[in-house]
Amino acid sequence: MFGRDVGIDLGTCSVLVFVSGKGIVTREPSVVAMDLSSDRVIAVGEEAKRMLGRTPGNIAAVRPLRQGVITHYGITLAMLKHFLRKSLPWFPPVRPTLLIAIPASITHVERRAVVQAGKEAGGGKVYLMEEPLLAALGAGLDISGPSGHMVVDIGGGTTDIAVLSMNEMVQETSTRVGGDALDEAIMRFVRREFNLVIGEATAETAKISVGSAMPKERKEVPVRGRDLVSGLPRSIVLDSYVLREAMNEPLQIIGKAIRTVLDRTPPELLGDIIDRGILCTGGGALLDGMDEFIRKETGVAVHIADDPISSVARGTKVALEHLPIFESHLKSVTVPL
Repeated sequence: MFGRDVGIDLGTCSVLVFVSGKGIVTREPSVVAMDLSSDRVIAVGEEAKRMLGRTPGNIAAVRPLRQGVITHYGITLAMLKHFLRKSLPWFPPVRPTLLIAIPASITHVERRAVVQAGKEAGGGKVYLMEEPLLAALGAGLDISGPSGHMVVDIGGGTTDIAVLSMNEMVQETSTRVGGDALDEAIMRFVRREFNLVIGEATAETAKISVGSAMPKERKEVPVRGRDLVSGLPRSIVLDSYVLREAMNEPLQIIGKAIRTVLDRTPPELLGDIIDRGILCTGGGALLDGMDEFIRKETGVAVHIADDPISSVARGTKVALEHLPIFESHLKSVTVPL
């Protein structure tokens, strides 16, 4: 029914909300600012993200999801309620059906936490569906036939990899390494090599501006932080090659996970993947040279989806419009209210 079906890409870094008949209506960072003295929510989304690393002692800017799962249930619930109210200002008298995207390999307990949060936030029926399947649908792949497609969805907290055929995941894996792990690797590297402490936001900015999985030219970016020896502010210049060295470990983990899935894929489907190439989605797909890196690791051509950050959210639209087809994947868990 118009306005009653809602798809949510509940990501570690950002939340996207699709509403039937409206499209993607919300696209904001998954950050919540809390007043610690009263446990009151001060800001959510873009406004809260601007507070990261800049708040006084009584206020904390928190990311309530890590590596694709809920780590702060109460804060996640407050965030979900906020985004649902923002996305459905006309909130219908009948509770909307929610379809929430989840990493491919989260546990049953983690699934229950997502469903519970969805119901408490105002959902009626709450369904869960794996991110790589939704990413394929959102990118426009026809996965209904008996041929193989491979999707690599690189999010903030996880990288989900799946081989799809006949609307099913034939092989899949999920590694809890994504964009956040790249940022953390940069922070550790700068601390170890330059004796400089930088924040998450600084590391992310450096990664986005000059970071590359396969650098071809030297680009530079100045970063500022706290000197470990003197305790005073200090600036250094990082370049694309230094950042590639810093990100090497998480990139190699992603490459190994992709090769593992290919190694387990039946030969007939593997032939299809070699012909069609690998589809790369998620925010991590936007890292410069990511397609070339995966191609080098696998020997298979790689295609970046159009607007890869929105692929999963767009996929919820397709799944909600064809619920019977994907019934085996729409895992609805009964949670008492």
